[in-house]
Amino acid sequence: MPSVVLVTGVSRYLGSRLAAQLSADPSIVRVIGVDTTPPSKADLAMLGRTEFMRADIRNPLIAKVIAQAGVETVVHASVTATPHLAGGRTSMKEMNVIGTMQLLAACQKSETVRRLVVKSTTSVYGSSAHDPAVFTEDLPARRLPSAGYSKDAVEVEGYVRGFGRRRPDIAVTVLRFANFIGPVIETPLTRYLAMPVVPTALGFDPRLQLLHEDDAIEVLRLAATSDRPGVFNVAGEGTLVLSQAIRRAGRIGLPVPSPAVEFVSRLVRSSGRVDFSPEQLQFLVYGRQVDITRLKKTFGYTPRHTTAQAFDDFLTGRPVPAIVSREKVRQAELTIDKFVHAGMGVIGRA
Repeated sequence: MPSVVLVTGVSRYLGSRLAAQLSADPSIVRVIGVDTTPPSKADLAMLGRTEFMRADIRNPLIAKVIAQAGVETVVHASVTATPHLAGGRTSMKEMNVIGTMQLLAACQKSETVRRLVVKSTTSVYGSSAHDPAVFTEDLPARRLPSAGYSKDAVEVEGYVRGFGRRRPDIAVTVLRFANFIGPVIETPLTRYLAMPVVPTALGFDPRLQLLHEDDAIEVLRLAATSDRPGVFNVAGEGTLVLSQAIRRAGRIGLPVPSPAVEFVSRLVRSSGRVDFSPEQLQFLVYGRQVDITRLKKTFGYTPRHTTAQAFDDFLTGRPVPAIVSREKVRQAELTIDKFVHAGMGVIGRA
């Protein structure tokens, strides 16, 4: 158990919740949270004894913070997928990539750091028509991301691998999280699924694998409090296809021909509702599923919420008024399921 833990991105949802849990652990002497902006009043009250330091990890001065505090564990949770939170795509890339480089340089110089946990994403696998059914941690992307958050994450992981070779004495854990969802967290995907009319790619119905926000925080906590080096996929078990998610949310799907998808995405982006990036468009065309066997074996933890349960918690936990009755949708799905099973039984007897 570390004595001093530093959490980056403490003014954001995951970072603040993680710091709050760590500060409630009496075996941890000190929790330090850093970010470029202070937490909200509500988050400050929740953070308990977490010490907030206004610091930019892109600045080499972060090395002084780590050295003076004698930090033993660093949790890098500030890598973000939302440009508007970072002040635009350019600032987002600087924070994600340059910030990670400076943080790693500070950890490399440190004589006290013994554990590094890095928040990454399953989008490093990309999304394409040639993908395997399920990605394990050892499978390479069939089509490397070329822009946005996914490209940032690929670069970040590359720098982290180099750091691990230079400092083999530090336990490095990389957590590749699936798309977050839940009653509170805001992401491009939650905003997309909250639109009254949800544009989709005509002829495609991708598999979505999701992760409940509470499971994400628990995995981060486990990684921060004991050595579990390696790369781990983190996702809820099972999948939902996009059309099923849209029906469950009571939204209306709008299939768009492939040549018009980019045009529609620009319209939606200009409206300010959802920030559609190229890799998000690919994900909403081809989907993605990952294997979490390594997580379950090494962490001894299986996410408490399946993908379907996490999605249902998203629907019940926030005011997303349904355009189409969710109860009618569920009844229709149950009726269809009964007909399918009855038909399979007839075929089996024949």
